[in-house]
Amino acid sequence: MTDAPARTTSRIPERPTLEGLEEKWMQVWKDERTYAFDREKALSLPREQVFAIDTPPPTASGSLHVGHVFSYTHTDCMARYKRMQGFEVFYPIGWDDNGLPTERRVQNYYGVRGDATLPYVEGYEPPFTEGVDANGKAIKAADQQPISRKNFIELCDVLTVKDEVTFESLFRRLGFSLDWNISYRTIDERSRAVAQQAFLRNLERGEAYQSEAPGLWDVTFQTAVAQAELEARDYPGAYHRVAFHRPDGTPLYIETTRPELIPSVVALIAHPDDERYQPLFGTTVTSPLFGVEVPVVAHRAAEMDKGAGIAMCCTFGDLTDVMWWRELQLPMRSLITRNGRLQAETPEWVAGGPGEALYAESLATKTTFSAREAVVAALRESGDLDGEPQKTQRKANFYEKGDKPLEIVTSRQWYIRNGGRDADLRSAFVARGAEIDFHPAFMRSRYTNWVDGLNGDWLISRQRFFGVPFPVWYPVDANGEVDHDHPLTPPVSALPVDPQIDVPEGYDESQRGQAGGFVADPDIMDTWATSSLSPQIAAGWQVGEGDGLRNDPELFEAIFPMDLRPQAHDIIRTWLFATVVRAHYEHGSVPWSNAAISGWILDPDRKKMSKSKGNAETPEDVVKANGADAVRYWAASGRLGTDAAYDTGQMKVGRRLAIKVLNASKFALGFGDVDGDLHAAVTHPLDLAMLATLGDVVDKATAGFEAWDYTRSLEVTETFFWTFCDDYLELVKDRAYGGQGDDAAASARAALRLALETLLRLLAPFIPYATEEVWSWFGDGSVHRRPWPTRDELPAGGDAAVLTSVSTALAGVRKVKSEAKVGMRAEVRTMTLVAPAASVEHVRAAEADLRASGRISELTYAEGAAVEIRDAELVPVEKQPAKA
Repeated sequence: MTDAPARTTSRIPERPTLEGLEEKWMQVWKDERTYAFDREKALSLPREQVFAIDTPPPTASGSLHVGHVFSYTHTDCMARYKRMQGFEVFYPIGWDDNGLPTERRVQNYYGVRGDATLPYVEGYEPPFTEGVDANGKAIKAADQQPISRKNFIELCDVLTVKDEVTFESLFRRLGFSLDWNISYRTIDERSRAVAQQAFLRNLERGEAYQSEAPGLWDVTFQTAVAQAELEARDYPGAYHRVAFHRPDGTPLYIETTRPELIPSVVALIAHPDDERYQPLFGTTVTSPLFGVEVPVVAHRAAEMDKGAGIAMCCTFGDLTDVMWWRELQLPMRSLITRNGRLQAETPEWVAGGPGEALYAESLATKTTFSAREAVVAALRESGDLDGEPQKTQRKANFYEKGDKPLEIVTSRQWYIRNGGRDADLRSAFVARGAEIDFHPAFMRSRYTNWVDGLNGDWLISRQRFFGVPFPVWYPVDANGEVDHDHPLTPPVSALPVDPQIDVPEGYDESQRGQAGGFVADPDIMDTWATSSLSPQIAAGWQVGEGDGLRNDPELFEAIFPMDLRPQAHDIIRTWLFATVVRAHYEHGSVPWSNAAISGWILDPDRKKMSKSKGNAETPEDVVKANGADAVRYWAASGRLGTDAAYDTGQMKVGRRLAIKVLNASKFALGFGDVDGDLHAAVTHPLDLAMLATLGDVVDKATAGFEAWDYTRSLEVTETFFWTFCDDYLELVKDRAYGGQGDDAAASARAALRLALETLLRLLAPFIPYATEEVWSWFGDGSVHRRPWPTRDELPAGGDAAVLTSVSTALAGVRKVKSEAKVGMRAEVRTMTLVAPAASVEHVRAAEADLRASGRISELTYAEGAAVEIRDAELVPVEKQPAKA
C-alpha cells in the first residue's frame, strides 16, 4: 500500500457522525455480500488457508442478553482478523431452537401446554399471545390450555422463527461478519436428519443404548435430566430425629431431612469403622409407622460425623441412595412417580402392615411436601419422632433451568457411552482434550476434571415435545407387550422421520399400538444431542438422500476438523465435551483444533448475568444508547477466560474512540489528495519516528491476535491512536498546512495517509462501522477485505525515540500552561528545555514542529536527568505576561 492511487477525498462529510452508520453499512455489507464465504475458492486452497468456525447457535427463546454480545464479539474479532490475513473464513450461523427453553417460552407466551393424549386441531388459534390475557395480566400455569403434541410443536416452530428474525437483526446491527447464507436451525429438516443418522450409527456400533434405571427427574418439566445439567442449590429443610426399632424394641435413631421416604426405606447404612454400629451390621430393624424389616449394613460412603452417623437408604432420595442400591444390591421400593407425587397404589411391602391405612389415606397421590407433613404428624403421634424438627439448609440437585429439587425416578432412557462407566473410554476422551488448544490454556483442566469426574453415561433422551425424535419404533407381540429389546429403525434414505407419524418398514398405520403391530418411541433427543453435531450440520456432512438436506460432502471433507469452537466456560461440560464425543465416535478425531473460551458477564453484585436469573441486560437498548462500535469495544476489552463486569462507562470510552476516529481522520485527510510514492515522500525525522512506532504497534497487535489475545491488540493500537491524535497531529499540523515548505508538508501528509490506512485496518476488527465509514472517504472497496497491515508497508529508518522525546517535551509545555492557568493557545515567549542529551538531539530534529504546536518563540536547551521546562515566559491570549 505504498503507492496511493489518486483517491478523491470529496466524500468526506462536513460533520462526521456515528448516527446512521449502522443502518448504512449493514445494508451495504448485505447487498455486496462483504463477508460471504467463497466455497469454490476454499476448495482450491490448501487447508491451512481456510479458517472454519463452529459458531455457537444461540438459544432462540425470547431475547438475547449482553453475555451473548460479549462472547460473539470475541469470535467476530478473530474472524475479521483471519479474513484480513487472507484466510477464506467459514463463519456460519445457527439457531438452537429445540428443547426445554423453547417449550417453556411457548407455554408462557401462548398460554398452552402439550398433551400427547389429545387429538390434533386443524387451524388451532392459541388463547393468548405475548404472555398476557385480555386484561394484560400474566398467564398462570393453571390457566394454560392443553393442546395436542402436533399443535404444540407448530406453535414452537412459529415462535422460534419470530424470535430468530429479531436475533438476526440484532446480530447484523452489532456488525458480526457472519455469512448469513450459511445458516441452520437445530430443528430444521437437515439438523433432524443429521442427529438421527448420528444416533443410528451410535446405536449400530454399540455406543448408544437403552436402559431402565433410576435417574434424575424434573417434576415440573416432566423429563429426565443429565448430570451435566445439574445445579446444586441450598434448599430449606429440617432434620428429623426418628426411631427405628431393634428386635428387642429398643430405638435406633437416624436423622433425615426426608421423612416422607420412610415407606421406601430398604436399609440403614453406617461406616464400617463406626464402632457405635459395628455390632448391628448383619442384623435387621423395623421402620417406624410401617413396620417393614430392613437390614443394617456397612458402606464407606456413610459419614460418621453427619447427623447420627447412620442413614436410611431409600429408593430413591438422592444419588447416594442410587450408589448404595447398586453396590449393596438392595431391593427396589420406588414410590415417587414422574409427576412428583407418591404412587396411588399401596406398595406391596406396606400392604397388610401397620402402615397400610396411613399410606392409603394420607400419602397416596400426595406431593412430597404434603406427604412429609403427614408422616411427621404420624411420627409425632406414635412417639417415634424424638424432639421437634430442626431447621437447616440442605444442598439439593436442581435442573439448571428448574425451580424444584429433582427427584429420582425409575424410567427407560437412551444413553451414549461417554466414559462415565468405562475407565479406558474416559482416558480416550481425556486424550482427545489434549489434542485441542484451549485459549486460555488453563481451561483444558476444566475439561479434564469434568471427564475424570463423570459417574455415568450421557443421558440423551427427554420426555418433551419440541425436539428431534428418536428414529425408533418397537414391535408389539401377540399379547400386547412392547418389545424394547428389538427396536425397529428406518433406513438412512428415509431420514428424517417422526415415529409418531411415520411407520416402520413392513407395517402400516392401522397396526400402531395394536397386538402384533408397533409403537413409536415417545421421547425426543436432548438439545445437546443435536447441537453437539453443529460442525456436521453446518459444514455439509452427508446424511440421508432427501431433497433440502443441504449435503456437501466435498466441503465437509475440506474443512473438518474445523479450526475454532468459541463458547463460554460453563458449557465445557455439555456442548464442548458432547461435540468431542460425537466426533470421536463418528470421525475418529477431534472436531476442531482450537477452543476459545469466554468468561461470564457479571452484574453489579458480581453474579453471572443470565436470562433465567432475571438479572440480564438486553443488548437492544444498550446498542441503541451507545452504538454497536461502543458495545463491541467494551466486549473486546475483556480477555478470553476472564469474567467481566457489565460496564456502560467502558462503552462510553468506546463511543469516544469511534467518534475520534471519524474526526481525526477528517483532519488527516483534510490536506487534499496524496499522489505518488508515499514512502519516498516521508523524509522528516518526526514522521519517520511516528511510522516506526506504528510499525512496532503492528507487530504487537499481530502477535496479540496470533496468541488469541485480541484484547492486547486493541490495547496497543488504542494507546498509539490516542498518542497519534493528542501529540503527533498537533505537532505536524502547521507543517502539513505548508508552514515549513512544500517538501516538509508532503512528508507530513504522506505520513498521515500511511498512518491512517494502517490504523483503520488495525481497528477494523473492533469498531467496524467507524473504520468502514472513514475508509469509504478515500479508499476502494471495504476496509474489512483489505490485507492486515505489516511493518514492511511502512518506511524504514525511523527512530521511535524521536516521537517519544518530542511528545514528552510537548507534554511539559502543556503542563506549564495548565499550571499557569492559561489556555493552550497562549504563546511561550521563551523557555528552556532540560533533558538528557539524546532527548535534546531528538527534539532538535523536530524543533520547528514543537515550536509551532507549543507556540514557542524562543527555545534554548540544557542537559539534565529528566525532561523539564524551565524559565518559561508565557503570553496569554489576552497578552498578559506571566512567569512560570
